[in-house]
Amino acid sequence: MRKVVGEAGLLNWQAEFRDPAMEALFKRTILDYNACQLRLALCLIAGLFLVFALADYSVLGSDSAFAMLLAIRLITVAICLLVALAVWRRPAVAYMVFPINLVYLLCLSTILLALLLRPLDVGIHVASLMVASIALYLFLPNRLPWMLAGNAYLIAGFLTVSLVGSRLPPILVMTSLLLLMFVNLLGWMTITRIKCLKREQFTLLLEERSVNCRLKEEIHEREELEARLRHMACTDELTGIANRRHFFELAEQELRRARRDGTPLALCMVDVDLFKQLNDRHGHGVGDAVLATVAGCCQSVLRESDVLGRYGGEEFVIALPLADLDTAAVIAERLRDRVSALKLPMLDDKTPLTVTVGISRIESGDSRLEPALLRADKALYDGKARGRNCVVVAPRPLPAAHWAVGSPDWASCLMTMPDVDATTDAAGILAAPQAGGPTPDRS
Repeated sequence: MRKVVGEAGLLNWQAEFRDPAMEALFKRTILDYNACQLRLALCLIAGLFLVFALADYSVLGSDSAFAMLLAIRLITVAICLLVALAVWRRPAVAYMVFPINLVYLLCLSTILLALLLRPLDVGIHVASLMVASIALYLFLPNRLPWMLAGNAYLIAGFLTVSLVGSRLPPILVMTSLLLLMFVNLLGWMTITRIKCLKREQFTLLLEERSVNCRLKEEIHEREELEARLRHMACTDELTGIANRRHFFELAEQELRRARRDGTPLALCMVDVDLFKQLNDRHGHGVGDAVLATVAGCCQSVLRESDVLGRYGGEEFVIALPLADLDTAAVIAERLRDRVSALKLPMLDDKTPLTVTVGISRIESGDSRLEPALLRADKALYDGKARGRNCVVVAPRPLPAAHWAVGSPDWASCLMTMPDVDATTDAAGILAAPQAGGPTPDRS
């Protein structure tokens, strides 16, 4: 990344981003750090100037030169503390050009005036100039052009004071100038390096955040894909209800709960009457719409706890927890009425839409769903044989010895048909096993 930032031309000669938006974002990111650094530096400068005031008194005494230098130092200290307070209250002041550079200029001018008023302490003055020069680069946040301008002012002021005011030896002036130039070169290189490293770290941080965002997006997309796959694996695409495999998973859970709690569980087999003829006459598109409509009717009459699934073709299967045969018959009859009352625009009066429902319940000896489903399917088959558009309740299974005597006793079953007396239906069912003739069509 260092190669990318440094050699790809992302930074200008000031070691700042060429993109103004990127540079503004970087400065906003480190604003609190720079503000804290500036406050600390200004407080340290103020403290140093107060300490040097004691040194001034030990050298100059209480004459007018000391009073003038003390006044200048106190003004500088006050301004430094005021700017530090302003930065503490409003960190954005750290990036303002005028107040910050005014403090820099005042501090450098105070150092130069001390050199003019205390010409005997040459070593201390030169050392203070070096410290001030390096401090401009390293400890006070500012843009590089203002750093260079401040150091140029410091060098020019030192040269002027040395040659005009303090009458320092030329060799000492030249040596001091060389040291100042070396310190400036070192400070320039150091601050440039530091700025490059900070921006490289910032670029790496942005890339890391971008990668994290992409990873989060990919994780979110993968979770959505997994949810869609789970939905596709559990849902019938045409009707939007549970497919056969998912229905059996849910129904098995209800079976285990019913056996554990000793509660009833009823099963319903629902078949759309004459669906093959409807499909052949109106087309598969209408047939699909009919299946989706019937599935919607089933959902509208069922309870939240009921389990609805597509068994295959035009058949649906329903598990009714906590429902005995009477409750299941009421729900099934409501479903039959709802479907019979439908008026679909794609179907004419010659093609009525009806369903036949077979009902059974889980018996105490049933450890799986299949026996009860077979009984419900048998009841459904019988309803088809009796004329369709009806609800048929399968009889409870009898002991094996009773089955050996003869055919099942269907007199105890419940079958309702529109406009037909229930007693007549039961008699018809009793006569059905003895009647001959061809096997009725399941559809």
